[in-house]
Amino acid sequence: MDHLDLPALQRAAGTVKLPGSKSISNRMLLLAALAAGETEIRDLLDSDDTRVMLAALQQLGVGVTAIGTNAYRVSGCAGVFPGKDAELFMGNAGTAIRPLTAALALSGGRYKLSGVPRMHERPIGDLVDGLRQIGCDVRYAGNEGYPPLEIHPAAARLAAPIRVRGDVSSQFLTALLMALPLTGETAVIEMTTELISKPYIEITLNLMARFGVTVQRDGWGRFTIPAGQRYRSPGLLHVEGDASAASYFLAAGAIGGGPVRVEGVGLRSIQGDIRFAAALETMGARIVWGDNHIEASAPAAGKLKAFDLDLNHIPDAAMTLAVAALFADGPCTLRNIASWRVKETDRIAAMAAELRKLGATVEEGADALTVLPAPSLLNNAAIDTYDDHRMAMCFSLAALGGVPVRINDPKCVAKTFPHYFDAFAQIAAPVIAIDGPSASGKGTVAQRVAQALGFHFLDSGALYRLTALAALKAGVALDDEAAVAKVAAELPAEFVGDKILLFGEEVTEAIRAEDVGVGASKVAALPAVRTALLDRQRAYRRFPGLVADGRDMGSVVFPDAPVKVFLTASAEARGERRYKQLIDKGMPDNMRPLLQDIVKDLRERDARDAARSVAPLKQCDDADLVDTTALTIEEAVAAVMDSVRKARLQAAVF
Repeated sequence: MDHLDLPALQRAAGTVKLPGSKSISNRMLLLAALAAGETEIRDLLDSDDTRVMLAALQQLGVGVTAIGTNAYRVSGCAGVFPGKDAELFMGNAGTAIRPLTAALALSGGRYKLSGVPRMHERPIGDLVDGLRQIGCDVRYAGNEGYPPLEIHPAAARLAAPIRVRGDVSSQFLTALLMALPLTGETAVIEMTTELISKPYIEITLNLMARFGVTVQRDGWGRFTIPAGQRYRSPGLLHVEGDASAASYFLAAGAIGGGPVRVEGVGLRSIQGDIRFAAALETMGARIVWGDNHIEASAPAAGKLKAFDLDLNHIPDAAMTLAVAALFADGPCTLRNIASWRVKETDRIAAMAAELRKLGATVEEGADALTVLPAPSLLNNAAIDTYDDHRMAMCFSLAALGGVPVRINDPKCVAKTFPHYFDAFAQIAAPVIAIDGPSASGKGTVAQRVAQALGFHFLDSGALYRLTALAALKAGVALDDEAAVAKVAAELPAEFVGDKILLFGEEVTEAIRAEDVGVGASKVAALPAVRTALLDRQRAYRRFPGLVADGRDMGSVVFPDAPVKVFLTASAEARGERRYKQLIDKGMPDNMRPLLQDIVKDLRERDARDAARSVAPLKQCDDADLVDTTALTIEEAVAAVMDSVRKARLQAAVF
């Protein structure tokens, strides 16, 4: 799609499991390729940038095998790429083209590296100068100082230190550090300027050490790689969550109330961007740390505080602070961010232009940005993203100011976080949770409310039947808890109007078959299946919003739903409805005595559900009660819409 319209939002809460770090993923892939032995990498980021690196390594003859979801086995080439002649397309992945350029310059082959037009505008001259100092033959195929590049065989000479600038991008130093052990000689790198983004160099040094190569560091100005070191596979590695991606969700918690918890980074993280959480603390946000998680909530009182910060150490995450500045109590200044100018776009200029669309006054400097927030954000801003994934992600937070926001070209997030907007929806998309006993009209009412609002619809009660049907179709034994739970976790079910689809096929009537009903009862008793379906139900929460029908919707599945409705009716009224459904399906209309049995069954079911030890059926304290005994469907729908309107007046959602 060419744009995504986010509704007005004012609340964010929940938990997000982060995708793997881009910086760690691409470094691990290259080091595994250069090492001796096989390396298994799990939790690898699945994105455009990592796909570029994987494709390049395969072109170079490196054995790369997918062994599961986001898991790969890399057969290292012990420092010698088998492929000696290749043309490599690197997209717009700086974490791929820069370290590969250095490694290939020492590989004795002929290579061409190119990318998208923006890549050909991103500087690489400082890295090429450093490689030429040791005799590498790297040539520009276009403009001097920029890709595309041509690499020719040449012998490296390490007689003197390599002198390289560090004030444009730390990736140049990373590339040299990772490649120079291939020479087997002592290598020395001296910085000629202040080094920016030092935490990213710490990631590089940490990962090199895991592969058996140590670097001696004299402050941040001189790096020595002793001779005789070779990369060796450490065996099994896990990629930790992306700390830069964590910034969007932590900021959402600070802006939208929270708590929002991100899992995959924490006190043990090797990424410098976790320091973004400390920047939020200076704004008054409440931060809670764990070994592998961070949680953020809004200040206990008042707005976020204004700031004036040097953000050279977290340039990517700093973009999120620029948008968070819209919600501060005064002008906010981001300093020492000159590297923004040479990223996927000129991020200082782009950020200034888009913040102004939201009503902010912005002062743009050569290496700084000052944001003076407006008293309220402007409605319906259309944010241009400049084919820059971080522009799209950080500006999604503007919708938490209670205004609709359009994100143009949202698919650009595929560079590092293809499912970002789904993840953001998990903590921010409005939810209307409709609970109640069997035959109270939940399903019909919920469908019509969803249609009226243009929201997605979830019939949670059907999920157990769908799980049973999908398991039966797949030949999975219904008592195989782990296998059925896997089916439940990946259930490809869709709810379109009054139709239910499984694998794209309509199964509205099929899930009502007797064997499926019996199977649903069996799988519903399996704890792992219930856990899997809890996560699966929450995955239906997408923009612009969700109407979720089913017992436990407001109490267990979406306890933070801003609109909760408990539909009920007398057992007699519900029994009459169930009886009419049977008549409509062809049962003879002279079976009136059956009605008494139906009413009796409903009462017994109500009693069982109310007595459950886990999530008993009851009206939540914050749910509106709608008794449908004497209401038509239209009147019941109107009653639920009244609850939605009340929430809007209270500025809780939409």
